Amino acid sequence: MEDFQKRYGVKVGLAPTRRNVFSREDAQKYKNLIENKLKSWGIKYVNLNNINKEGLLSTPTEVPKIVEYFRKEEVDAIFAPHCNFGTEDAVAELGRQMCKPFLLWGPRDEAPLPDGTRLRDTQCGLFATSKILRRFGVPFTYIINSRVDDSVFECGFRNFIGAASVVREFRSLRIGQIAPRPLAFWTVIINEGELLERFGVKVIPITMTEIVDAVHRKVKENKNILKETIQDFKKRVAFTKIDEGSIKRMAALKLVLIEWAERECLSAIAFQCWTALQDALKIFPCFVDSELTGMRIPVACETDIHGAITAVMLQASLLGATPTFFADLTIRHPENEDSELLWHCGPFPYLLRDEEAERKPSVGKHYIPEIKCPGVAEWKIKGGDITVARFDGDRGEYSLLMGHARGTEGPFNRGTYIWVEVNDWPMWEERIIRGPYIHHVAGIHGQVAPVLYEACRYIPGLKPDPVDPTEHEILSILRGR
Repeated sequence: MEDFQKRYGVKVGLAPTRRNVFSREDAQKYKNLIENKLKSWGIKYVNLNNINKEGLLSTPTEVPKIVEYFRKEEVDAIFAPHCNFGTEDAVAELGRQMCKPFLLWGPRDEAPLPDGTRLRDTQCGLFATSKILRRFGVPFTYIINSRVDDSVFECGFRNFIGAASVVREFRSLRIGQIAPRPLAFWTVIINEGELLERFGVKVIPITMTEIVDAVHRKVKENKNILKETIQDFKKRVAFTKIDEGSIKRMAALKLVLIEWAERECLSAIAFQCWTALQDALKIFPCFVDSELTGMRIPVACETDIHGAITAVMLQASLLGATPTFFADLTIRHPENEDSELLWHCGPFPYLLRDEEAERKPSVGKHYIPEIKCPGVAEWKIKGGDITVARFDGDRGEYSLLMGHARGTEGPFNRGTYIWVEVNDWPMWEERIIRGPYIHHVAGIHGQVAPVLYEACRYIPGLKPDPVDPTEHEILSILRGR
């Protein structure tokens, strides 16, 4: 878990601000209170103590030094709490030059003193700064003016950190593509050039022949790491009527994909999982896909690059705390009108399995296509709160579908699966049918639609498309309502 926290941890550039005509003492007091709160939440940050004695931004002339320092420290986001009225031109210039997710907030003012004077006028300053941020074209996140100990501040701040993590991962996306899409899957056609030009998404292709040859070499070498991988497989899952040669090729495929992902610094993989691999290696990659996804290298089936992008965004929303799962939207529940089956042949991570399920985790032969090669994982995953999402687009317009669901009971299925319930499935179904979405989605345990919604603020050309909660409800959640 520490490795994932190190990889996904967000470093904040803390730039508390004050204005000279208001209380310097109270500004210092609130700077300290805010820093203590961030420390208690375990937030990694750098402050302005190296810039001036106060550690407060109060003049635009200091902005160049702060920008240089924050860039040297490789901060992922900027937080400019207004410890009194603040200095709007300096704050806005900092936001303009840094081009990072930007959080605007200030602690709620106390009552005026008995003589009628006010020490901070924080809210007034927030109104001023927001206008200049707009003038400068700086997108920003805003938390309602609230007290340091209010839950709305903590909720809003954590949501911002998740959004900053999503933005950072999105801006550095490298999706490994193994072979072209399956012949019949027109649904996963993408515009690679447009993804690169508009969003900076890099697609890193490799041929199936290269993967297959690497697997054969790995099997022939038969090193200890291959044997250890096989032993690890057998400790955790039951292999049903599968020969040792097939298990060895699965283990070799896992190692080959990990090495390739590390070599190319891949965010995720889109795999042409059938039919070329079965012709060459006589295995399906489903179980191997589940293994990599559990390692936080999401694998999308059927060369679905948009699906792989979705999985990366979901994974980053919770700072890598839990893996995603890649699913088909398949059938409605036979009795529950608002329940749907999320399923796929076997790529849901073993880490997500329902440990209370009667059936033990197993890997067997595929049960759908004519070629019955082994490699299909079979288990139900745990329930609880789930976020379902889909990044997709056509005709030059892109959007991110997002919504909350919860695990529910339903009939037994082969492969990896979970039944989920939503508040209004017909609404979901119509939204997906109207597009630009397909039958593939990514899921994660947790409710992160507000995080994804906020992340879209910093990704030009990507429209948030919340289903449930609605946009109005998400904004209400972020306001603490």
